[in-house]
Parts: sequence; structure tokens; C-alpha cells
Amino acid sequence: MKKKVLALILAALMLLSLCACGGGSGDNAGTTSPPSDTGTGDTNTPAEPTATGWTPSEPVNIIVAYKAGSGTDNTARVLSAYADKYIGQTIVIDNQEGGSGSIGWTALSQAKPDGYTLGFVNLPTLCSNIVEGLGDYTMEDFVPICNHVTETSVILVAANSPFDTLEDLVTYAKDHPGELKASTNGNKASNHIAVQLLSTTAGFEYTAIPYGGTADQLLALRQGEVDFSSAKLADFSAFTSEVKVLGVFDTKRLAEYPDVPTLGEAGYYDQWYGSARAIVAPKDTPQEIIDFYADAFKQTMEDSAYLDAAVKASVTTEYMDPAATAALLDAQYTFCTDTVSSIWAE
Repeated sequence: MKKKVLALILAALMLLSLCACGGGSGDNAGTTSPPSDTGTGDTNTPAEPTATGWTPSEPVNIIVAYKAGSGTDNTARVLSAYADKYIGQTIVIDNQEGGSGSIGWTALSQAKPDGYTLGFVNLPTLCSNIVEGLGDYTMEDFVPICNHVTETSVILVAANSPFDTLEDLVTYAKDHPGELKASTNGNKASNHIAVQLLSTTAGFEYTAIPYGGTADQLLALRQGEVDFSSAKLADFSAFTSEVKVLGVFDTKRLAEYPDVPTLGEAGYYDQWYGSARAIVAPKDTPQEIIDFYADAFKQTMEDSAYLDAAVKASVTTEYMDPAATAALLDAQYTFCTDTVSSIWAE
């Protein structure tokens, strides 16, 4: 009898052990519980792990090297509102403006490469800052994850400006050398490059007034502190009625402004020029982390809800994988060392 009872006890213990090994505690190595999906989109759920198994377990900071309300900040917030669904954690936008982006990019270059601090870099400004020695970082301090947007530059004046066409602006500038003032997002930063490309190819002089970023630069334009400027569509999407677009840096007219000529049509700079906004991580970030974010952001940029929001915010989405983004960074650096340096040649 005792032997029969003991056998029953051992059998029960073995059954309990088997249940524990196959149970849903989620603590066993090699097992992963799929994220729950409420269908509301209002809560973050754990992202599916990559082949390497890395996923973030706490909120992710993304450094934006410009102030809140800037074009970069606007595009970053549109993306982050939908990316948390695929990342599985809340994205926190960390605005660190100043120094034409150098303050934020210096902080990004010095961040811990653990996957919890990423950043947006603006091209070609990141590269021109390095060429000009404005930042305490190099191109090698950043690991490309993906490109987010590619935007065409345009020439702008305030809505109440006496200049209604690009030709009006150029003719006046030629007749009054150095009188017209142009606001820029920093010395030799992206929008300053655009204005210089116009002035060099059109053959006029002007006075550049640098500001801390695009938001301040365009505020100065709207307040009448300067006569003209250059920016991208997302930069002024919130106040399009307060500005006039006079010219486009492209080989074709923009769909949003079909009546505005390209600079090439007017006989000036005839190539595309604009800015790209890419997402990078600090150097030495493990490849598994780069792969995770590249996939998560790709899924975000293919999400129909994100794409609808991006169109409304004038965000021109152009996803590029890590390899293509690396090539873009290299090409922009070459552009700054060659073309950009020539337009300021003495």
C-alpha cells in the first residue's frame, strides 16, 4: 500500500514538473510570448524580437539637434507617434538645439551605444559642420540606421514681400549689391548653402544673417527682419499663408507648387538640392540593435496611418536601409568638401 501511494505521489510531482516546463511564465530561455494586440493603437506592446533577439526594455530617447517646432522636430514627432507600435517602447524626443546642430550631435556622439539613445542628423548640415570644424565629432562617430525624409529646398519671401517672382528678387539684388538680407539656419548650414547656390549662379551679393535653426530663421523672415530665405516644405507647413515660394531647387517643379519655377528654368542653379534627415546611433552600437531599429522604422514608414499623417505634415518620406544611408552620408560629405567649398571660394 505504501509503495502504491509513493508511486502516485511521484507521478503527480512529475506531472507538475512537466506543466511548469511548458508553462506560460515567459521566463524560460528560448521562449517568447507574442505581443498582445488590442487593436486600439493607444498602448505600446513589446516588439517582435529580431533574429538576434534584441528589443528595448525601456523608453528610447531620440536626440533632435534643433528646437521644438523646427522642421526636424516636426518630422521626428510625426514618425515617433507611429514608431512606438513597432519598437514596443515609448519614444522620447530630446531637443538639444544650438550651434547649427552641433550641440545635439556632440551629445549623440558621446551617448552610450546601448540602443536607448538615437538621433536625427540633417544632411548636408552635419557634414558641413564637420568640414568647417564646428562640431566636436566626426562622420565615424555615427552608425547609420535609416534615412527618414528627403526634402527639396525652395526660396521663400514673406507673404507681404514686394517680390512676387524669383526674377523680381534677383533683379533687385543685382541693382542693390549686398542690400538684401537672407536668414539662414547657421553659418554654411543647409539653408545657407541653398541661398549661396542661388546668389553664386545668379550673380548677386547679399548679407547672410545666421540664426540658431530653421524655426528662428523663418520667424525672422515672417517678422520682416530679413528679405528672403530658403527652407524645405515641412519647415513652413504650419504657416504656408505667411510666406511665398519663389523658386525650387530641382530639375522639375514640385507637385505642391506647380506654378513655381525651378531655379534652372530661370537660368540659375540647375541641379537638385535639399536636405535629408536620417536616423543614426552612436558608434560601437551592436549590429543587432541597428538591425532591429532599421526594421522597426521601415515598418513604420510603410504603415498607412503614418503615411497619411506624413502627407498632412508635408513630410516627404524616403526610407533607406543602413547601407544606402551610409552611402548617402558619404555622398553628402563629398558634396560639402567639393561643391560647397567652391561656392565660398575667395
